[in-house]
Amino acid sequence: MNLPLIYRGKVRDVYELGSDQLLIVTTDRISAFDIVLPTPIVGKGKVLNELSLFWFDYVKDIVPNHVIEGNFFKFPQEIQERGYLRQRTMIVKKAKKIDIECIARGYLAGSAWKQYQKTQSVCGIALPEGLTEGAKLESPIFTPSTKANDGAHDENITFEKMQELVGADTAQKLKDLTLKIYEKMAKLALERKIIIADTKLEFGFDNDGEIILIDELGTPDSSRFWEVKKYRPGAGVPKSLDKQPVRDYLEEIKWNKQEPAPVLFANIVRRTYKNYVSAYEKLTNTKFTQKVVKSV
Repeated sequence: MNLPLIYRGKVRDVYELGSDQLLIVTTDRISAFDIVLPTPIVGKGKVLNELSLFWFDYVKDIVPNHVIEGNFFKFPQEIQERGYLRQRTMIVKKAKKIDIECIARGYLAGSAWKQYQKTQSVCGIALPEGLTEGAKLESPIFTPSTKANDGAHDENITFEKMQELVGADTAQKLKDLTLKIYEKMAKLALERKIIIADTKLEFGFDNDGEIILIDELGTPDSSRFWEVKKYRPGAGVPKSLDKQPVRDYLEEIKWNKQEPAPVLFANIVRRTYKNYVSAYEKLTNTKFTQKVVKSV
């Protein structure tokens, strides 16, 4: 493609498409512990892209999003000529990114659990005594974090700190939107026997200065999905429908979490891909099929 590449993330490549549009390509790259691994999960990018489009459409009544077009056959001809891009691309409007990770949590897991063990609070929010890992919270909480540069870790911050960074009005709007979106997504997911333990959202300002939802939404890379049938209160956290097989393998071989990253075995790749597809199919209630379009 003769389009300028303006950003390459751990998973997504972003190209400039005219003065006010971008082409986002979701690749099959996979990262763990903030390092991109040498082995791709073939087809993963298609699942992520399709699932994001599903959720963007589902919550568009709450807040506008950056998607202009997700139908590959309505893309410019020069993109359609590259059939390998089908299902893994979307055309979006440019936005000024707000450098805050907006995280909604309905359950106590991950970094929130670690923080709770030390302080009995998460991002300055005091929680009841005696909660166990994986516990359902009385009501969802908003736990922002700073967006770190590639290779670094995001840092959990208080809502007061977020107000200092982006302004009180913007901070309140982002908090309210994040919780509304999470609650709507979590309700549908629960109907489909999936618990969304937590999810990360990103926002930006469009050319009119309005807040819009950007990046990805409701994917196994940005959310923690548990199957209802595997969740037991007080029994810790069940395996997530995401790259858990990769994390488990890397911990098992005692990788030092530094470059170079190890190659993944085929069985790890298969199990991971199966998790991504399972999350998609359960949440959307549709079968996922990789569609092939021959390049011209």
